[in-house]
Amino acid sequence: MSVQSIKPEHLYDYRLAGEPSVHPYANKLAYSLKEIDREGNDYLTSIRIAALDGSGDKPVAGGGKDASPQWSPDGSQLAFLRTAEGGRQIWVADAEGAGARRLTEAKRGVTSFAWSPDSRRVVYTSRAEAEPAPVPAEPAASRGRSYERTIPKAEGSGWWDGLYSHLFVIRLDGDAALQLTKGAFNAAQPIWSPVGEEIAFLAKYFEHPHLDSDLVPFNDIFTVQLANGTMERRTISTLNISQFAYAPNGASFALIAEDRSFGSGTQNRLYTLAASGGAPVPLSPETRHQLGNFILNDVKAGVAMPGPVFSPDGDAVLAIASLEGQAHIYRFVQDENPVAVTTGERDIHQFAASPDGSWLVAAAMGVDAPGELVGIQTATGAERRLTAWNDAAMAGAEVSVPEPFWFESEDGYRIQGWIMKPGQLAPGQKVPLVLQIHGGPHAMYGPAYSHEFQTLAARGYAVLFTNPRGSFGYGQAFAKACRGDFGGGDYQDVMMAVDAALERFSFIDASRLAVAGGSYGGLMTNWIVAHSDRFRAAVSHRCISNWMSFYGMSDIGISYTEGIIGGNPWDQPGLLWEKSPLAHAKNVQTPLLLLHGEQDFRCPVGQSDQMYTALKRLGKTTRLVRYPGSNHSFMKAGKPSYRVDALEQISSWLTVYLEEEGTHE
Repeated sequence: MSVQSIKPEHLYDYRLAGEPSVHPYANKLAYSLKEIDREGNDYLTSIRIAALDGSGDKPVAGGGKDASPQWSPDGSQLAFLRTAEGGRQIWVADAEGAGARRLTEAKRGVTSFAWSPDSRRVVYTSRAEAEPAPVPAEPAASRGRSYERTIPKAEGSGWWDGLYSHLFVIRLDGDAALQLTKGAFNAAQPIWSPVGEEIAFLAKYFEHPHLDSDLVPFNDIFTVQLANGTMERRTISTLNISQFAYAPNGASFALIAEDRSFGSGTQNRLYTLAASGGAPVPLSPETRHQLGNFILNDVKAGVAMPGPVFSPDGDAVLAIASLEGQAHIYRFVQDENPVAVTTGERDIHQFAASPDGSWLVAAAMGVDAPGELVGIQTATGAERRLTAWNDAAMAGAEVSVPEPFWFESEDGYRIQGWIMKPGQLAPGQKVPLVLQIHGGPHAMYGPAYSHEFQTLAARGYAVLFTNPRGSFGYGQAFAKACRGDFGGGDYQDVMMAVDAALERFSFIDASRLAVAGGSYGGLMTNWIVAHSDRFRAAVSHRCISNWMSFYGMSDIGISYTEGIIGGNPWDQPGLLWEKSPLAHAKNVQTPLLLLHGEQDFRCPVGQSDQMYTALKRLGKTTRLVRYPGSNHSFMKAGKPSYRVDALEQISSWLTVYLEEEGTHE
């Protein structure tokens, strides 16, 4: 079989399996499959059912936009979300996936749902008014949109429409849906108590008139009684809770949360809480593990599903945790360090457990291909591969497997990095190097398969990526170390990574170096080219260039600027400007490519516009590429054609400026 180089357009061939749900009694699972409709320039998602040995895999008839499968507790039905005329609604099929019927008629669609323990009802979230709105004197389209919230916009959803997420319950026997919560707050992640007639959910809801929920970093677990709608707070507003679950006996909760001691750089922990409420208690000692999947990657099936999941006896809790470039499922027991259930070089980003605890099904990605579903027997740890959707696409593909290495920073931190060699490297051959810098900064890279990095290696570049200070998965001290020191230790770490790679790998041409990154990585790329002439080409996507304007334009501008830089525009204008790459644009000598989505609310497109304008006015070499209708995730989840185009833009830019005889312009 001939060797095949991985090109940007190979993105169209990947099929991503995820969202596993294990049947409560039968030896089978349901999951979703994400594919690309090249002609329609869109994604298709379908629900499939298979046995736990991978056999008998078959689709549930649908319309191409089905997701989030969940078996009913009695195993007789399969519910899922389908997007069609009328928005996203809950549909229900029988245990074989046949006879699907629409269950909900939610006016503004459904965002999430959960089965009741008796399998007769479903709770779901949908947007609604805080209170019934009076009929306006004039149509809303004839008036300006008014805002009084501190942060009236959000990445992925845009400007606030005045609505809130609330809970609704619907019976499967055809009764109309009942709204359970109302008011000026958002209710999320509803789950039923295993005992009793109550539902727990997460919300930021404060009765104190002077508390601004947009600025308070903590949320709480609440419960609502189905009989009378009585709502009670169960936690004490001391934690930012990302995920939670009831114990099997309904007597307690497990929750993944952090106390915001170091803002967004705070490592989280697993806590337990009595169902009656009170102060959450850490389940295990503080470790270097970061609960959840924080590996940045462009070929994952969907959002991470980290748990927590109780063992059937309630004595242990399972959750995904990130550590040193890997993400695995861990078992947590009171007052003991977590124990890995899965091993190897893996990026496990979703998992589900059978009710009896005998099986786990995980979406797992290794180093040589996009992820597949794997089954894990909890008693023995034995694994079996359940899907093989990418075997055909990867047949004969020349994959560069990342090689790990470590180095020490000037101030004593151990930094982890990886190098990818281009294929068919001849003895003594020297090749250009592309340094990749991840976003966050509180995220991490890992060696799992990356389409972007593979396309660069296929074009003949060595690819260097690393987890500098600020990255999760190396302990709290490491994660917080970049806060208030942007352009200091973090800058030194990524620059030293290049030195360490040059020292270890003789195939790198030290005269042909490039740097690239997105989000925080785009910010750092802008900063590097304004402070160093070491690189012959640079690519900055979804970047920050000006902290002064970012503060008021980003949906996280207030907290992020005050946390990463340590100031605001009125008290520390000099600090914010000094730490802005735009302030140093006149020093840039490196050709800089800027890529940005026009609907980015996280790092607004104006950040690239400002950098581009300054560089053009100064006569520098630059190019700006804007992607219409695209948000901050356009390179990972945007229109397929835009993702391919972005990789081609990057490749062509690097080709021009990393040629053997190329020089700066």
